[in-house]
Amino acid sequence: MARLNLLQAASALCAVMAPMASAQTAAPLIVADADIVVIGERENLLRLPGSGATIESEDLETARVLTVNEALRQAPGVYPRDEEGLGLRPNIGVRGLNPTRSSEVLLLEDGLPLTYGPYGDNATYSHPPLRRFERIEILKGASQIRFGPHTVGGVVNYISPDAPEEFGGSLFAAGGDHGYAELAGALGGPVAGFRLLGHASATRFDGVRDNHDLAFEDYSLRAERTLAPGHELVVRAAINRENSQVSYSGLTEAEFAADPYGNPFPNDRFDAERYTGAVTHGWSITPDLTLTTSAYSLYFNRDWWRQSSNSAQRPNDASDPACAGMANLNTACGNEGRLREYHQYGVESRLAWEGRLLGADADIEAGLRWHTERQNRFQINSDTPAGRTPGTSVNGGIVESNLRRADAVSGFVLASLDYGPLTLSPGVRVESIEFERVNRLTGAAGETDLTEVIPGLGAVWAVRDDLAIYAGVHRGFSPPRVEDIVTNAGGSVDLDAEESTNWELGLRGTLTRGLDLDVAYFVMDFENQIVPASVAGGVGATLTSAGETRHAGIEASMRGSLRDMGLMQRDDIFFRAAATWVDEAQFEGVRFSSVSGFSGVSVSGNRLPYAPEWIASAALGYARGDWLTLQAELQYTGEMFTDDLNTIAPIANGQRGLIEEATILNLAANIRPGGGDAVFFVTVKNVADELYIVDRVRGILPGAPRLVQAGVSWEF
Repeated sequence: MARLNLLQAASALCAVMAPMASAQTAAPLIVADADIVVIGERENLLRLPGSGATIESEDLETARVLTVNEALRQAPGVYPRDEEGLGLRPNIGVRGLNPTRSSEVLLLEDGLPLTYGPYGDNATYSHPPLRRFERIEILKGASQIRFGPHTVGGVVNYISPDAPEEFGGSLFAAGGDHGYAELAGALGGPVAGFRLLGHASATRFDGVRDNHDLAFEDYSLRAERTLAPGHELVVRAAINRENSQVSYSGLTEAEFAADPYGNPFPNDRFDAERYTGAVTHGWSITPDLTLTTSAYSLYFNRDWWRQSSNSAQRPNDASDPACAGMANLNTACGNEGRLREYHQYGVESRLAWEGRLLGADADIEAGLRWHTERQNRFQINSDTPAGRTPGTSVNGGIVESNLRRADAVSGFVLASLDYGPLTLSPGVRVESIEFERVNRLTGAAGETDLTEVIPGLGAVWAVRDDLAIYAGVHRGFSPPRVEDIVTNAGGSVDLDAEESTNWELGLRGTLTRGLDLDVAYFVMDFENQIVPASVAGGVGATLTSAGETRHAGIEASMRGSLRDMGLMQRDDIFFRAAATWVDEAQFEGVRFSSVSGFSGVSVSGNRLPYAPEWIASAALGYARGDWLTLQAELQYTGEMFTDDLNTIAPIANGQRGLIEEATILNLAANIRPGGGDAVFFVTVKNVADELYIVDRVRGILPGAPRLVQAGVSWEF
């Protein structure tokens, strides 16, 4: 019934827009556009009805960033946390939201879903290499309701480069300590009526910790073609493969004290394959009416064999005497295989119209999407450390075999009404989702559904041509995972969707020639925030409705250039800074701890876990003509609690206790001999070699030590 209502609403929307279309000139455009625009060029931010940021290719190249986590530090309001050193499993938080597995953020590639389970399991265990993309967009305001299903934290959109009109390409080669080696190349041009761009990369790294060899390969192809006047086609396909020796568990306090970069699990393996494809057709129906339709698919297969899932799971089980201590780990102890397979398909259409409406110049976009995803999930316990088949002991066998489905229909409409200096942007999104879970070991099955209406309103007041005040309010929504809303026995769980009301007020623009500023005050009032039932229980812990929470603070960014200010001529001193102050991130109302053994302890008014009060980054650089660029960058993360009890003293397994503040200095130098097409670079990450902790969810995870890298990039 919910889906029928949504389709009826979509039909009504099309009926409303049809007369608008027929009133326009019927002559087709010669050039069509098949891009799904989230923000677009940085200049578009000035008229954006809400907070947002772009990280351009020159920002990435000047800093010579290694991971997506390092890149996202350049944007205000974003807290990316490292895990294994290459950003293959990014943990991205926004405005004080828990960053674990980026589950509160919507990740897109060219405007289409990047994650493999956005409706049923929005956890990021795999991520394409940053080298494939040329820019990044971050959208956090009311206009993010154009995308879904997650509208709580924000949207991160990775943009791949267009195929070139003429033959050309690029090469990238780099190496460094800790076994780092990376080779990437791109080649493209016109072929048989198409414009093609192929990209390939391979990366190797010994990892941050012992027994953490990482290997990742990525291949992508983009094909573009003008089918006819007003019709543009873009086809994208990619293959990613990872074969890493990487653990899931962190360290206990004793293990960290003995060797902070140690890892006692040499038999762990992470093998993954990811295949993605998308076809987008852009149709300029009239000069003022365009239709963009995309069909996309994804297949992701992940096998993670691990001897420990968290720092509390060490060999000490009396029921298995052969594995009663760490001395037996590599001889008699078994391991667990967490095997996952995801299938995802979707079709999405976006209709955009420009004209006059309600006495204003209007831009209206409406969209409709059908999306389906399926998860095959197995857990196989083996008897031996390197075993990959079901065991026969008391701890062996197939202990999980689940089929999980999420089917969704969604639609939205967003208008931009221009009344001179004032622009209003009202909009609404509707998400209708059906969940199903089948326990293939017992035959139990269950299903449920939910429908959510997500309104939003943004506004921009142009103080002058280069300075604007923006404000907005919208509904934040994140659906629960399939496993959290349908039990393994087939029953439904009374777990509401994650809902919030998000407000913001900001100022963006040019303060003076060559100096840009963006500052915003934000509030996120959660009616129901979802947290693990045991905060220290790891990513796979059962989730529970935690009730009311509140996030509030200020985020700001600034960038400038003495050359743009007219104070320097050929050379330049440039700078940028981004800071986030989450003044409030706390439990509201009558609240009790979700930590095991502390259920009767009040946590009302306590700070939320993994919500540092301060996050900041700042860079200062010098450019000598067009052949030399030097940059120093500081990245600061404030202290944070790791449980709702706000425990300060660490406990023995390392999963709870205060994470202290950390300041990291990175240096980068780029040399372009003769101003040519080749750039040689040297970087030093974590110059002071500071030892710091990034996570305690599954035990202690250390941040990356000092890393020295050098390489060359060449465009031809």
